[in-house]
Amino acid sequence: MKQKSWHLDRREFLRGSGMALALPFLESMSWAKAAAAGKELPKRMLISYFAYGAYMPDTNEGIPIDGKPHHEWNWFPCKDAGPLTFNKSAAPFAPLKDYVSYLRGLDHAGGFGMGGHSSGDVFATGALMASTEQSNNISIDQVAARINGNKTRYPSLVLGTEGGTGAYGSAKTLSHYGPGRPIPSMQKPQEIFNRLFQPYAGSSVEQIRTRLKRDASVLDVMLDHSKSLNNRLGKADQQKMGEYLDTVRALEQRVERSSQWTHEPVPNVDTKGLNLEVAYTEAQEYTRCMYDLIYLAFQTDSTRYATLMLESESSNSHPTMQYPTYVLPNCKHSSHDFSHGRPIENGPWDNWRAQQHAYFLQRLRDTKEGDGNMLDRTVVLWGSAHSHAGHGTKNYPLHLAGGNALGFKHGNLHAFEGAKKKPLANLFVSMLNAVDAPTDKFADSTGEMTELRS
Repeated sequence: MKQKSWHLDRREFLRGSGMALALPFLESMSWAKAAAAGKELPKRMLISYFAYGAYMPDTNEGIPIDGKPHHEWNWFPCKDAGPLTFNKSAAPFAPLKDYVSYLRGLDHAGGFGMGGHSSGDVFATGALMASTEQSNNISIDQVAARINGNKTRYPSLVLGTEGGTGAYGSAKTLSHYGPGRPIPSMQKPQEIFNRLFQPYAGSSVEQIRTRLKRDASVLDVMLDHSKSLNNRLGKADQQKMGEYLDTVRALEQRVERSSQWTHEPVPNVDTKGLNLEVAYTEAQEYTRCMYDLIYLAFQTDSTRYATLMLESESSNSHPTMQYPTYVLPNCKHSSHDFSHGRPIENGPWDNWRAQQHAYFLQRLRDTKEGDGNMLDRTVVLWGSAHSHAGHGTKNYPLHLAGGNALGFKHGNLHAFEGAKKKPLANLFVSMLNAVDAPTDKFADSTGEMTELRS
């Protein structure tokens, strides 16, 4: 396709003085980038998790009880499977009806043997952590990143409101490279922004390239020595050494990728309205800032896969948790206690969380891209790994949005109960295939989720 005169190349704005111009990522730039590479527009995926489950009164862990009316504050918007109607809890998603689906009855069997406070560990992995995969396994975002991560400056973006990895059974990240290798989540907005859009701060590109060459040489030596040592080890130590070598190889690949991307300009973004100094305890502004950073990363095609963990299942241990973050304004109880014993307030809390997620989806929906919008090409899974109160590990509250141009069909509540029971991993297979990460099997999957994507 011949480029028209009004189609812009992002490099046009980067030549000259080298100053960082506060320009948005224009549609014409997006066209130019995709067309120049001879490929389709990006296909993206976000996994967003909220801790401590959702409010599901008058149900059996979310499954309706015969004779009981559907509560106006139940996290699920309606009682019967079929076209969506929206109660008070789900009201923020009403304007996005054609882009959202609710899923009832799905879960990971690998988490059944774990307590509710450990269930966040398996949300994105489906691992059998109570039995054979006790070191956890690869997460859905990293499966996609292994296949397509080379197409963007960063293979994936891993965010969490508490940062780091946490520990076995109390993870503070959703993302995992594979057995025993959780990926630390980033929590500070300014550091996240710098990583995305100012990766060479304080150094010239040539200095960065020299540093990367040095790092590559060191890693080569480490690999050579490790391979030599591995031949003299016993079976158990060889397994440990194998995990170590996988880590070194991952570092080697990261260095190589970073070196390649120093030849590409870093996108400049408009930071107007983005408060990168927002405090963790300023709940709404902080949460929306994290979502804004994901939006910018997607909009600039800096990455196509992201995870966001909004509190962990053991957030009370976080050093900055003087007061909880994800609760109603002026409520000073811990999030854990709040989820157990204050049913009158739990519904509005869920509504508040829905408002934050709907804000992100609406930003994608309002951003034109090609013949549609960004949400059309971004599939977003949002949910938790248990309900409130009892912290049961079955029937996750799950909400799927977007990906309309990737084959997903929305506007319904789907009930996978009784004879219709399926593993949540089936949805993961469909999501991976939708973003061009061909997958036949993930965790305990039995096929694709054809109810949502044909």
